[in-house]
Amino acid sequence: MSKQYFGTDGIRGRVGESVITPEFVMKLGYAAGRVLASHEHLPAGKRPTVLIGKDTRISGYMLEASLEAGLSAAGVDVLLTGPMPTPAVAYLTRALRAQAGIVISASHNPYYDNGIKFFSAQGTKLPDDIEHAIEAALAQPMQVMESAQLGKAKRVDDAAGRYVEFCKSTFPNHLDLRGLKIVLDCAHGATYHVAPPVFHELGADVIAIGNQPDGLNINEGVGSTHPQALQKAVVEHQADLGIAFDGDGDRVMMVDGAGNLLDGDQLLYIIAMGLYAKGKLKGGVAGTLMTNLALEHALQKHQIPFGRAKVGDRYVLELLQDKNWKLGGENSGHILTLDKHTSGDAIIAALQVLQSVRESGKTLQQLGADLTLYPQVLINVTTKQKLDLNQEAVQTAVKQAEVALNGEGRVLLRASGTEPKIRVMVEGLNPSLVQAQAEQLAEVIRQLAA
Repeated sequence: MSKQYFGTDGIRGRVGESVITPEFVMKLGYAAGRVLASHEHLPAGKRPTVLIGKDTRISGYMLEASLEAGLSAAGVDVLLTGPMPTPAVAYLTRALRAQAGIVISASHNPYYDNGIKFFSAQGTKLPDDIEHAIEAALAQPMQVMESAQLGKAKRVDDAAGRYVEFCKSTFPNHLDLRGLKIVLDCAHGATYHVAPPVFHELGADVIAIGNQPDGLNINEGVGSTHPQALQKAVVEHQADLGIAFDGDGDRVMMVDGAGNLLDGDQLLYIIAMGLYAKGKLKGGVAGTLMTNLALEHALQKHQIPFGRAKVGDRYVLELLQDKNWKLGGENSGHILTLDKHTSGDAIIAALQVLQSVRESGKTLQQLGADLTLYPQVLINVTTKQKLDLNQEAVQTAVKQAEVALNGEGRVLLRASGTEPKIRVMVEGLNPSLVQAQAEQLAEVIRQLAA
């Protein structure tokens, strides 16, 4: 059954339009509160508790207040963390024994977008049946509990410190980062006040950029979606490496000492091979339909199983759970290490890469050279209306591209789960052929979507 509001990563949109309004978000808080109250088996007289975190967007103040009001009206207590990375909310939800966690964020989107993400009491994305139940509750009139049963709200003053210590605990006690000069790009987002202490306290010489949020500059020219700023800073400061986060801290990209960018596929490979070398890789590695073919082939050389999930970290998580594997991710930088955390965590993923650096005795540049990605072209085509990708004209164009690639590449078309776009991806061994086929396909989609 399809959902009206929930996408692949919560509910997202432009602030002030459609669902990202104070009225809707207040009702969403109320609906979520009523569903949680009915699904949780709590002692008599104890109210459910929901933890709320947010990134640094200016609209976060407004939406936080709306959620708090709706939850309180439903008789749910609220814990407020202020600006915190999405994976921090997943961790704190578990650590503080809350019944759910909510993050107010639109991740890598511009400041004028925002969204609402939910976590279960176990720190995982909400299952589909709970999301369906919340949508059903949204269709019902909003009522207010008796005054004596209204929820209370309080701020979690030590949230940042708790999360910093948690991240550090995932790095081996016998290792440190002394002697490494690291540039951190916090995307003017939620990691701005937690990532620098993590790496500094582990011994690194830390240079932070993108750490001055003003509510309007999140992801603007910085962060994992704009790594050029980090590449420039690493070279200018003659740093050993750089780490770029996105606005809510669940995506990571890294830059080696020469300024070369390493994406999620390359970082996933470094982590996997580090674990494999120690005999600690449990099962295989999960990727997505967008994962570069080179990663799959490289893992096959070591007889390491590989599986592809639909795009979205929740689907990577489902595949990992289904196969009882622990490591997976996306080329966009979502990396899950389930032996460390229940959620994709950019800081923890970066620490796992640095663990491989320390244990191997190699530089990040040397480790990154072990995997050469195949040329891959991704073109986003904006659409004004929903486009059927199974229609004959689209499928004919896809088959023509596959024939041109002659068995040495892949073609993938998919609708974005968060934006009105069709993503056209072509990869193969011949760069010029890949580029040409991607452009031809994108033009077909553009004409059909006009």
